[in-house]
Amino acid sequence: MNLARRMELFKGYLGTEMNMRLTKMKEEGRDVINLGLGDPDVTPPDHLLMALRDAVCDPDHHHYPSFYSNRPLKEAIAGWYRRRFDIELDSDKEVIPLLGSSEGLFHIHTCLLDPGDIALVPDPSYPSYEAGVKLAGGQMVSVPLLKENHFLPDLDAIPPEVAMKAKLIWVNYPNNPTAAVATDEFYRKLIDWARKYDVAVIHDNPYSEISFDDYITPSFMQFEGAREVGVEFHSLSKSYNCCGWRTGMLVGNKEIIGGMAKIKSHADRGMYYPLQVAATRALNGPVSFMRQRNQTFQERRDVVVKGLREIGLEVEMPRATFYVWSTVPKAYTSSDFCFKVLEEIDVWMIPGSMYGKYGEGYLRIALTHPVDRLEEAMERLNNFTG
Repeated sequence: MNLARRMELFKGYLGTEMNMRLTKMKEEGRDVINLGLGDPDVTPPDHLLMALRDAVCDPDHHHYPSFYSNRPLKEAIAGWYRRRFDIELDSDKEVIPLLGSSEGLFHIHTCLLDPGDIALVPDPSYPSYEAGVKLAGGQMVSVPLLKENHFLPDLDAIPPEVAMKAKLIWVNYPNNPTAAVATDEFYRKLIDWARKYDVAVIHDNPYSEISFDDYITPSFMQFEGAREVGVEFHSLSKSYNCCGWRTGMLVGNKEIIGGMAKIKSHADRGMYYPLQVAATRALNGPVSFMRQRNQTFQERRDVVVKGLREIGLEVEMPRATFYVWSTVPKAYTSSDFCFKVLEEIDVWMIPGSMYGKYGEGYLRIALTHPVDRLEEAMERLNNFTG
């Protein structure tokens, strides 16, 4: 059987492959600590579980999603953005629900790219950006995220001849994998740059509600001119501890939102209605649970940063996300180090090279285990002889 040639242009997601490998190791009796998987060990608050349970148990809630109006969910999304970021969105034209933001990450490329069009993608970055570009037939141009630039793209370093041909640029803050955050000054400059070169800004913002030390994450949409040049993805996965629900949203530029709605009318026909009900309840409901959740992640962050620094690795204190981005020992490549650690002490961390060329020399740790397991992982690393 001959598959499409585009299937040769990208790799399968390493996380899926590694989860199967780690599961096999555990079945063999090994005490593996998986610090790679970005799937937190937190659960939705009780009021959301009850809302989903009640909606599922209603016999009238099991038609095709298009049977129901999605207006309540769209209005809830707009209301959440109003309360959280002081942004007024047109719920009809500037908001669309998604089956998790990952679904939208793929469709956005079909919406904006013709074959051969240039997409500017940060490096390092979430691997699905690259896969989405290539599946759409686009041409990817990497934009380095370097420590000396605080892991922000240097817009001035993008050659004008490239910028003039680019159709979109990906931006993701708070950032996966580096945990970096962006300044207001950066967003304003990005909007001016995008307007100058007529490039659509695609801002991926799923970690906005996981922040520490009184840091408050902004939305790209709250800056003047943002909705004229781009859109923003968000998700209940991280914000509301609902990773398995696959409920997300896209807001902003009405032309892009309209294009995405047209694609989705063929691709999925809408979100399972009980999930619409529960997501609406989430967005209209209390957020007090987030404070304790974030405190938990902050305690874990402190344990991991302290442990990594004690063994001589360079790591900045994250202000958001549940990730820690660290150097690897100078004698190793990121892949060699992470796989050697896995085989010798049963601790898995993701090599930075998985996220791109400029991720080499780094690793990513997800704070998805209780403090005692993270302390155990740091102790193992401290005793690792290489």
